[in-house]
Amino acid sequence: MIRFILADIRRFRAGALAVVVLIALSVALCTVVTLQERAVRLGSARAAEKFDLVVGAAGSETQLTLSAVFLQPAPLPLMPGAVLAKLAADPRVAFAAPVGFGDSASGFPVVGTTTTLIASLSPQLAEGRAFARLGEAVLGAEVPMPGGAEIKPMHGTAETGGHTHTELAYTVTGRMAPTGTAWDRAILVPIRAVWQLHGMESGHDEHDEHDHGDHASEAGESEAHHEHGHVDPAAPIDERFDADMPGLPAVLVKPKTIADAYRLRQEYRGETTLAVFPGEVLTRLYATLGDMRSLLLAIAVGTQAIVVAAILLVTIMHVGARRRQIGALRALGIPKRSIVVIVWGELFLLFAAGAALGISGGYAAARVISALLTARTAVRLPVEFSGADLPLALGIGLGAALVSLVPALVALRSSPSEALRA
Repeated sequence: MIRFILADIRRFRAGALAVVVLIALSVALCTVVTLQERAVRLGSARAAEKFDLVVGAAGSETQLTLSAVFLQPAPLPLMPGAVLAKLAADPRVAFAAPVGFGDSASGFPVVGTTTTLIASLSPQLAEGRAFARLGEAVLGAEVPMPGGAEIKPMHGTAETGGHTHTELAYTVTGRMAPTGTAWDRAILVPIRAVWQLHGMESGHDEHDEHDHGDHASEAGESEAHHEHGHVDPAAPIDERFDADMPGLPAVLVKPKTIADAYRLRQEYRGETTLAVFPGEVLTRLYATLGDMRSLLLAIAVGTQAIVVAAILLVTIMHVGARRRQIGALRALGIPKRSIVVIVWGELFLLFAAGAALGISGGYAAARVISALLTARTAVRLPVEFSGADLPLALGIGLGAALVSLVPALVALRSSPSEALRA
């Protein structure tokens, strides 16, 4: 019987191939949507695990998280430097690492921070050592520069019309181990070098600090509105912070305990500052992403329904065209159940082949999309199936079995004599 089914499929191979391709495309769409949404959710959650608490100026929680954790360029409002000094001296804080944005080099963001944050992200460096002087830099794992290379920072980016700083060239002293975060594509330099390079010296009043901070965090600002300062590249770094520090866009905080984390978040959520758990912000983003996934899945399911209906219509017409063949089989004494199995088996085999091809193709497409996104953001997006996919797969299989039964039942509607006279 299997050989009969396969022989019949070979006889109508052009139509069979069209059915398989249509089914494969519709199943692939569902597979890509499901796997890609899961990859983004898991990858971003794992990337945010290294960052417990982010403190910044009052504003958008989402933008603060995207800029401080995922290094997405955006002009953030500044908070007073005294906030950093207070956090650094707080007994509930294991460390408080300032971050400063705005510059880039060879398309990679240059981020001002401290050696403490480097040690937290990469306890063991893959190469070299952490920076010890203002003119030194540590590379993320995926920045393609050799040790000892000179880095000339650009204010903003080339795409936004940025200009290169001629006052300082950083020397690469080390490279972090892979972290699976956006920081793998970052160039880390001493925060004081960033402040000094942008003319943000201690002792400015709050208004001046805010103005200079805008210069440091807004990419692509014109030369006419940008102040430069002198930086001694051989000067040793100083990571002690006091209330006279310049304004800054964000501080990455490592609380000592979970209870301390919640207390700090509550304390720094006020009129001038904002404290967020990146995980909570991502959860809200996932809710939006989940709504989009539901919409896309609904579109994919609707597409599948249209494809199945079209295939079912064509198959019924095909069965009608084969009435003489079916009538002959019945006249030869082939049992009804065998006729049903043959007709049902042909269509179900095509559905199964299309579904298998669609799942494989959807998985491959999701892997390609994730690889492109990872190359752009450095956040690893794992493409993987889970137990939650099993009910969907079983549902597709059951639906295919039921749909395939319709043409089989249609094939039995007429008697053998009527079929042979047709």
